[in-house]
Amino acid sequence: MKSKRFILLLTIAAAMPAWSGELYTSQTVLESDNEPLEAKVKFNDPEAGDLYLATRLDGKLLFLTPGPSLTDSIVPFSANETFQGDYPLFSIKAGVLPAGNYPLYQVVTLPNGDPLNSDNWIGGSEGLNFLNFSIGLPKAKHGDFNGDGFADDDRNHDGFADDDRNRDGFHDDDHNQDGFHDDDRNQDGLHDNPTPSDSSVKVLAFNDSGMRCMDRDFSISSILPPSNVVNAQVIKRSDRDGLPQLLDDSQIEVRYSAVKDRSGSINSSSADKTGFWQHAVGLFGVELPPGESLTGLYMPADHPQTPGEQPLHYNTQLKWFSAEGIPITPIDDAGQTNPYPMLRISAYDKGEFLGTIDVVVPVSNEVHCQNCHASGKMAANASELNWATDTDLEIQTKKNILLLHDQQHKTDLQNSTPVLCASCHYSPALDLEKTGPQGIQKQISTHSQAMHRFHGELLDAEGNHIIPTGTDVPVEQSCYNCHPGKNTQCHRGAMKTSGFECTACHGDLLAVGGKFPLQVGGSLDGQNDDHSRRPWTDLPRCQSCHTGDAVSHLTGEDLVFYQDGIRLAQAYRIGDPSASPILSANQRFAENRRTLFKNSKGHGGIACEGCHGSTHAIWPDANANSNDNFTAIQLQGHTGPIIECDTCHAPGSLPITRETFNQGPHGMHPVNDSRWNEDHESFYFMNKTQCKACHGNDLEGTPLAKMAATRTLEGDDRPVTLKKGQQVSCDLCHKKP
Repeated sequence: MKSKRFILLLTIAAAMPAWSGELYTSQTVLESDNEPLEAKVKFNDPEAGDLYLATRLDGKLLFLTPGPSLTDSIVPFSANETFQGDYPLFSIKAGVLPAGNYPLYQVVTLPNGDPLNSDNWIGGSEGLNFLNFSIGLPKAKHGDFNGDGFADDDRNHDGFADDDRNRDGFHDDDHNQDGFHDDDRNQDGLHDNPTPSDSSVKVLAFNDSGMRCMDRDFSISSILPPSNVVNAQVIKRSDRDGLPQLLDDSQIEVRYSAVKDRSGSINSSSADKTGFWQHAVGLFGVELPPGESLTGLYMPADHPQTPGEQPLHYNTQLKWFSAEGIPITPIDDAGQTNPYPMLRISAYDKGEFLGTIDVVVPVSNEVHCQNCHASGKMAANASELNWATDTDLEIQTKKNILLLHDQQHKTDLQNSTPVLCASCHYSPALDLEKTGPQGIQKQISTHSQAMHRFHGELLDAEGNHIIPTGTDVPVEQSCYNCHPGKNTQCHRGAMKTSGFECTACHGDLLAVGGKFPLQVGGSLDGQNDDHSRRPWTDLPRCQSCHTGDAVSHLTGEDLVFYQDGIRLAQAYRIGDPSASPILSANQRFAENRRTLFKNSKGHGGIACEGCHGSTHAIWPDANANSNDNFTAIQLQGHTGPIIECDTCHAPGSLPITRETFNQGPHGMHPVNDSRWNEDHESFYFMNKTQCKACHGNDLEGTPLAKMAATRTLEGDDRPVTLKKGQQVSCDLCHKKP
């Protein structure tokens, strides 16, 4: 029974950050016998007690002793010791163990405390650390396709797949525990790709920002309630000529419903997963029925009168369907944490089903202040104040913040709980009526300034920034102190894969906090230049890095170029502390004028996010099995931006003429169309510059001319197979013109 209790505690703790110690290793995937199997613990603060290490073999919990060796007796690895700094645990050759998965669990208990009882763990249920080692397994099982020592779908490098939420060493949808997903029939380590629908109706759906945050606890204070956004467009091919037409609410209705992702996780309700509704009156002055959001929306299973599919309304200004304020949480119906839940978006004509798509509606409650404001930490250690002693770190931290605020600003927030931070510090995210700052909000800093600028300006006794600033500071030491990132991947997708961090687009803490006035063109509408940036409005632009093409793009010594020499690796100029977004003369990849990417539309009136994915989660995600990628796979059969013309157009229906050959998105020619492959040479002589814009002045290919999928094309004298990601050069199939 005790072993089962431990597994239950493990499941609960898997979603929580570690207390003080961090269990880590240089690699969790070991393929050769001579590779080192090693583990260390880094203690950020001293912990005194008994350190236990355990693993599970054949379903049995075993404890490790120095050496290491295994025993079924409950014995500490090290007893009655004060642990601090880096603490090596063991280092052995991988070859001494048979091939398999080896989970490792570590806790520090009170002296002589029972390690199977979380009440004895220092830090409570948050005091459990875990790793999982894959030893001698084939690549299809361990999943480290990029060879960095960790499975590709192990974002936090703990050895467990991201969809292994119970930390048993197997994917959640690997019910027979053979090491493969249940739908991985060819056992290549990847989900079997679904076949794109050949329906004449296609649904494009997208979240507006790529990640929404919410508080875990609402009893003391709140930054953000549960509130998410899904937008959708519906396209129908004409029966007459195969050309697509965007549909509106006079023709169809669109609804959202819960759907299982490929791991089996489903999220259909929220009413019993958060304490938001118990405190809605105190925070927002409105009494809400359990499950109802501030905008009147429900999760599908929570609506008291009409559970099931819920409607999206039609936004006449943006010309798409929207559900703004869905109160989804990161807890699925099995009680597991899943910050990337999916909803199904379906279109109907007078009740007749037309088409559907599944889309990630991302949400995280990994937004907290515990790193600094938990009792005993740097912002809660002054001896003259009575810091909170609550065992719940979230509550303890929030109480400490109110105490500190009262002490520094002569407020009485401790006696005014629950406190909505935005009631004084204006936040556009909670300005549902779009009225702008009101009352005291006009007199004091915005919420963004109070968080970013205030903390960015804090100095220690030596005059050094307490929270490091600058664009070269690792985000783990700055942004991820508060924002999701260390576990939940708020920033993911193509930009993350290419090595870009938050500061590459947004600048550092002081820039985000508006300490420095924006330069000319830095504000979205041009009305706020030479003033502090407006949160949620004066944001980076696509054109700031995608300044043009291979023939025409920005140049200059004050620009930070990406390795291809075409695109930029920083959205603002060198030496600009305000991080004002760069504007480009070449508008090939620009948003609509005075409009953010999330609200922009391009080819045929299609939303940019409908083809590229959400902000902060641009397709493709490096993890081929991620929920984010699934939407693109459903639409076109492979990951990446929507590039297949027949996703929307009927195959062979596009006219290919001198006037129309380059009228695809961003000036693209038809893709995967045999007519273009056979006759494209003549179009080169009509407009050489147009071809060189992507294929380069030497026609040998650039990153703008990469294969989106592996295809076999007809060359002059032989079939030619071009692999996904390969840059297309003319001489791969024939001589250069």
